[in-house]
Amino acid sequence: MPKNKGKGGKNRKRGKNEGDEERRELIFKEDGQEYAQIQRMLGNGRCEAACIDGTKRLCHIRGKMHKKVWISNGDIVLLGLRDFQDDKADVILKYMPDEARLLKAYGELPENVRFNEALDEEDDDPNDDYIEFEDEDIDRI
Repeated sequence: MPKNKGKGGKNRKRGKNEGDEERRELIFKEDGQEYAQIQRMLGNGRCEAACIDGTKRLCHIRGKMHKKVWISNGDIVLLGLRDFQDDKADVILKYMPDEARLLKAYGELPENVRFNEALDEEDDDPNDDYIEFEDEDIDRI
């Protein structure tokens, strides 16, 4: 029976924090890239994203990010556009919320983009947490 000479298995990989950089340089889009907001996760490393240029694209999460960077609805990402398929793209980078705010401040993202909350949640006013009773309802109590 061979001896295990490796350093460990998947549990060792689980404890590493390689991608946990506190401050990283802000990366802007280049030719063949576009900013997008994730609309829904489809599974199998795929998602549907609404690009800033107005098109919806089916996106594939690249292998370097798969199971390391968690992407959810409403996240701002940088997509690499495909030359041969206009309706598909690859997720290159996920922006942290503070980086997305900086992109919006620099004018890279339009003003109507909301990135703090997921897209499928309704707009709830924080002052809407009360119930209003009519006078006749109060008399019945």
